[in-house]
Amino acid sequence: MRVLVTGASGFLGRQAVAAFLAKGVEVHALSRRPPDDKACHWQPFDLLAADGRPSLQSYLRGIRPSHILHLAWCVEPQRFWSDPANLDWAAATLALARAASAEGVGRFVGTGSCFEYAWPSERDCHETLTPLANHSLYDTAKDATRRILGQYFADCGVGFAWARPFFLFGPFESPTRLVASLARALARGEPAACSSGLAVRDFLAVGEAGRALAALTLSTLEGPVNIASGEAIRVADLARLLGRLAGRPDLVHVGALPDRAGEPPRIVADVARLSQELAFQTAQSREARLLETLEYWQAYGRDPG
Repeated sequence: MRVLVTGASGFLGRQAVAAFLAKGVEVHALSRRPPDDKACHWQPFDLLAADGRPSLQSYLRGIRPSHILHLAWCVEPQRFWSDPANLDWAAATLALARAASAEGVGRFVGTGSCFEYAWPSERDCHETLTPLANHSLYDTAKDATRRILGQYFADCGVGFAWARPFFLFGPFESPTRLVASLARALARGEPAACSSGLAVRDFLAVGEAGRALAALTLSTLEGPVNIASGEAIRVADLARLLGRLAGRPDLVHVGALPDRAGEPPRIVADVARLSQELAFQTAQSREARLLETLEYWQAYGRDPG
C-alpha cells in the first residue's frame, strides 16, 4: 500500500502524514515544501504551476500510489473565502483526479468543508440529510468539485470519499484563528479577547482529524464524511476552558470583541458515519488536546512556520 498526500506540509496534512506513518504505510508527498517527517517520501511539485515541467501523470507513474489523500487548496486566512485561486484549485483537483484514474489509483479522498452545509439552527449537520448551500466562492468551489469527482470516479470505478472537516485547532494553526489566538495570548500572559461567544461550534483537534483522515483513506467508506467531534460547545465556554487550563482564567475577556454580522448560531456535526461506519474514536480528550495547543504556544509563542 502506497499513499500519496497533497498539502502534506500544511496544518492538517502534517497530521495525516504522521497518522499514516504510525500505521506503517508508505507515504509520498507532492508539495512545494518538504513535509516535517523525513520518513515521508517527498517530490517537489506545484499543482498550480504552468506548463514546461514533467506532467502530473508522469509523477504519478513514478510513484504508483494505490491511494490519494488530496488536501492541497488555497487556505490563506481571511482571503480564501473569495480568493480567485479557488477556481485554480478546482481545476487542479480535477486534473489530479484524471491522472489518478489513468495511472490506476484505486482510491481517492478529497477534502471539503463544513461550510458546504446550510446550517440547521437546532440539528446537527448530516452528510446526506442536511441541505447544502453556497456561502462563498470557497465552499461553492469545494462542493462543485465534489459533485464532479463523485460522478467521474463512479464512472471509472475508483473508490471515492469526501471529508468535511469542522473547526480544527492545534499546533501550527494560523495565529489569526480563534483557538490559536486565545492560546497564544494566554501563553504570553496577555489578555485573551473574544466576542460574546454565543455561537455553538464543533471543535476537533487537528491531530485527531489527521488520524480520522488516515482511517478514511485506508477504508472503503464512500461519499461525504464529517470529520468532527460531534460535541457542541459555545465559543465563550471554550475560551473559558482554555483560560482554566492555562491557569489564567482572569485573562479571558468574553465580549471584548464585537460579534461578526451574520454569524451562524450553530454549526455542529452528526458523526454517525465517522464513529459507526468508520469505527473511529478519538485518542485523547478535548481538554488534553487543548493543553497540547497551549504547550505549543508556550514553547514557540510565534507565528507557525
